[in-house]
Amino acid sequence: MDIHEYQAKELLSRYQIHVPRGGLAYSPEQAAYRASEIGGDRWVVKAQIHSGARGKAGGIKLCSSDHEIVEAADAMLGRRLVTHQTGPQGKLVSRLYVEEAMDIGREIYLGFVLDRKSERIMIVASSSGGMEIEEIAEAEPDSIIRATVDPGVGMQDFQAREIAFGLGIDNALIGRATQTLLGCYRAFVDYDASMLEINPLVVTRRGDLVALDAKMSFDENALFRRPHISEMRDKSQEDQRETFASDRGLSYVGLDGNIGCIINGAGLA
Repeated sequence: MDIHEYQAKELLSRYQIHVPRGGLAYSPEQAAYRASEIGGDRWVVKAQIHSGARGKAGGIKLCSSDHEIVEAADAMLGRRLVTHQTGPQGKLVSRLYVEEAMDIGREIYLGFVLDRKSERIMIVASSSGGMEIEEIAEAEPDSIIRATVDPGVGMQDFQAREIAFGLGIDNALIGRATQTLLGCYRAFVDYDASMLEINPLVVTRRGDLVALDAKMSFDENALFRRPHISEMRDKSQEDQRETFASDRGLSYVGLDGNIGCIINGAGLA
């Protein structure tokens, strides 16, 4: 199960991970009001859909006035945003997240996933953030850091520091980076996550480390013990065929074309 960016940031902020100040909006007028609540002179209006690459598709706009905020919000709400991850049908934008703009010094990629080969949580990080991890792996494979965590002892301080140093983070921010990495790990475990991604994690010119974007996915088989996570589900972002089946206790994978049955052996077909 996936959740929206603003929901992931809310969860991560409980683990002392710094996120920009922001607010949710369902109309252009509410978006402008959220900006006035935040204060400042620059804001970012973000379409909330379950997909990456929103910026390239026009789903993230930097604004410096109420007029620009209203204009950006009006252009997004009620429309389908098409990215390379959504397919040609796109996903409906029914809510926006308005947050303060950050003065970015550099961008970092940080991800936590379940590695089935090692049967451990794997941390994937890169000093080249802001791109999809597949793009980073192709363009700068040497920049990627990988580390696994022994589930018997959990992530240790020395592992977090080692990754932070490997990312070239300044000594003054090593403590903050260590706290961020450990916080991500604890959130991943505490919420039965299957994926956690901060891209980018930015070093601001004021010397802070901030999660500028965040994604989280969860193990649906564990949702029975995480009712507060289940409540974050946005069914409008999911394949309606899969939702229909799930509501009736069935497992169904929506596919294009005319496939009616996938034969997977072991007498299960």
